Amino acid sequence: MTDIIEIIYNRIKEIVSDWDDNGIYAISFFVYSNEDFQYSGFENVSSLAVSYNTEDFCDGAGKYDEERWNYAFWSQDETSVIDPLEPNRITDALFDWYNENGITDIGYESEEDEYDENDEYVGKGPVGHYELVNIAAEVANRLQSEGFIKNKFGNSIPIIVHGLEYVWYDIEATKKANPNNEAKDFLQAVKMGNV
Repeated sequence: MTDIIEIIYNRIKEIVSDWDDNGIYAISFFVYSNEDFQYSGFENVSSLAVSYNTEDFCDGAGKYDEERWNYAFWSQDETSVIDPLEPNRITDALFDWYNENGITDIGYESEEDEYDENDEYVGKGPVGHYELVNIAAEVANRLQSEGFIKNKFGNSIPIIVHGLEYVWYDIEATKKANPNNEAKDFLQAVKMGNV
């Protein structure tokens, strides 16, 4: 069986180890699907990239301000981990993991299951997306639980697991990713409607 958590964990650990910017206050695990993303005959495949934001870049934004927490305002200097447009061994391993776990029809999204009677989004994105969000959350949780993030930066830093719209499962994944409540300020900003 493919240990996708271990594979992604090791790659992200390498990436984060190389970061040397001052003032890093949050890490992004950006999970994004797009109909143009194709891999192995599948369309609408999800990607995973990591990045961060710094105090200098957010230019004095307040503790709960949108400019601090919404990825649209970040520098978005991403490093790709899973990229269907430029497949690598990790993308291959993810698709092996999908196959081993009986996850088929990657990229398919049923419009019937996306919204409830109150027009609230309740979907899980295209097939494979929700699974990748949860994988990212597990990797982040391990980085936090083992103390890697705190040791690297000298203090606790939240890992935000998200797409562009911060849907319900992104919030749940971010809670899981930060077992010691490292993301409390981000979660409060979400609650206040600032993300």
